[in-house]
Amino acid sequence: MPACTFFGHRDCPACIRPQLRAVLVEWIEQCGVDRFYVGRQGAFDAMARAVLRELAQAYPHIEYAVVLERMPGRAGQSIPAFADTLFPEGLERVPARFAIPWRNTWMLTR
Repeated sequence: MPACTFFGHRDCPACIRPQLRAVLVEWIEQCGVDRFYVGRQGAFDAMARAVLRELAQAYPHIEYAVVLERMPGRAGQSIPAFADTLFPEGLERVPARFAIPWRNTWMLTR
């Protein structure tokens, strides 16, 4: 089962969205990619998530997850459930300053 990983830059022009969508459709249809992991640090990640959310409607066999680098919310607060997020096992033991690189490495090895 081929997988694709996205973690990108904070800044991302909206004009690349059609190109991103076209590439994702090509990978799904011609390369058999059906699993996607996305970061959540910037505009590119948000764009990839939005396009994948749309494509999941047209291609119900694909799976995507936003891979968290930390648990959302503050200590003592309840954590909202998000159907498209994933918190990698083992990340809870990683010091905060190393969480993003650890998460990115985890995504690349899936």
